[in-house]
Amino acid sequence: MAQKKEEPEKEIRKNNFSNIFMKEITQIRSLSLWIFLVPLIAVNTCLLISVNYDFLENTFFIVDQIGRSGFTIPYIDGSVSISRASRTFPQYLIFKPAMVVTSTLLCFYWYKNNLLVNYFKNINSKNNNFMVFGVLSAAFLLVHSIFLGIKTDIETLKFLKRVVLVGFILFEIIAQSLLIFNFYKLKNELNNFLNPVILKLKITLVSILIFVAIICIPILIASGNTHLKHGLEWNYFLGIIIFYLLTKLLWKKKSL
Repeated sequence: MAQKKEEPEKEIRKNNFSNIFMKEITQIRSLSLWIFLVPLIAVNTCLLISVNYDFLENTFFIVDQIGRSGFTIPYIDGSVSISRASRTFPQYLIFKPAMVVTSTLLCFYWYKNNLLVNYFKNINSKNNNFMVFGVLSAAFLLVHSIFLGIKTDIETLKFLKRVVLVGFILFEIIAQSLLIFNFYKLKNELNNFLNPVILKLKITLVSILIFVAIICIPILIASGNTHLKHGLEWNYFLGIIIFYLLTKLLWKKKSL
């Protein structure tokens, strides 16, 4: 009789766990989609304004001379940087709020993934390394967006602005790598919840981002190659946010 009572209780606990887990997955899928869409739309809207600045002539939103550009597809020709397309009026009215929203969403994203991994590791409250680096990357993105476009002649501040941008990229890649590593270790336990093909795509994407970052260091340090640097910047930005689109596709809506 005792064994018969235990079986329904175990089933209830299992169902409760599954419901909680699927709730977290649903939230992560939603967060991931917004983290992909918000910066993608914001940055490319700024680019459209930069290229089509004449449409805003004789209006309150007249485009600053620095933020103007001829026709370009910077993902291919690298004729303009993300910074130039986004840091002046009126583009920064779109870019800065979008980055603040993205930074906030990133914090929630890494927190929710931390809970998710802890569920399977049977740990109640632990800040995994990927969450620490993920939140740091979000903080650096926030700082970068706030100070973008602020002119200064102080060399130390200029250097710190570059450090903040590099810090965001570095911490973001580390966080993504560590998260994928955790999922890979737990792939058997997560088998009913995630798509293994998408997991492999995420591993491939992060590997490419790391490889590109390493081989491009000499190019970025050296003077010149401006268009190449800008092209790398746009495509690297795209690669980073595609990671979150893949997260949206990684998790199944319902467990099997």
